[in-house]
Amino acid sequence: MNFIEMLLSEKLKAKNPMLDIFGADRKVLQIACQDLMNYLKVHWNLVGKEANECELVDKLEEFHQNEPKELEEFMEMWTGIWLKKWNERVKLLIGDDDSKRWNKVTKVLNNAEPVWRSLTNRREMQEVVISTLVKNGEICGTSILAENLLKMEIGENKKEYTHNEERTLSIVNNTLRKARELTRSKGPLIFVRIDKGYYNNDEQ
Repeated sequence: MNFIEMLLSEKLKAKNPMLDIFGADRKVLQIACQDLMNYLKVHWNLVGKEANECELVDKLEEFHQNEPKELEEFMEMWTGIWLKKWNERVKLLIGDDDSKRWNKVTKVLNNAEPVWRSLTNRREMQEVVISTLVKNGEICGTSILAENLLKMEIGENKKEYTHNEERTLSIVNNTLRKARELTRSKGPLIFVRIDKGYYNNDEQ
């Protein structure tokens, strides 16, 4: 377990003792870690820098050594806000729940995949969108939301972007506008499908 996971696992468990952080709910910890890193990259102006993740961990460890009380207070506050956002933004789909809406989104995302994979600078594009989400108060599922927003833009306008030399700029600009609109919305944005058996087995 790395340093960030260690810090977050304690806080998440304290806020919600029902979470099985190292078992069934490990994905929650993984997403929270990525979100914290994304938040701090923006806060410490590390977006777009080479080796920014190594620098980020170094800064966090230094912060922990020099200002442990301040870091403790920050982690306490950030985890509380993140869990509130998680409950607001993440919806579990059980069985065929919302299948029509889900299938339509999945089709667009799949349609975008070949173009998305062909973009050599997709990571940089994703970081720019993540930065906009964070600056507009969206701190939960930022990597997932940024990638999906970019793919939705590509998938819905695939013909326009296939052979366009300026496609990167167009994709990013259109996605940033949608990202800002999305941060002003309410309700779930991330849908996680769970098999009905997950709950049936739990009850046995």
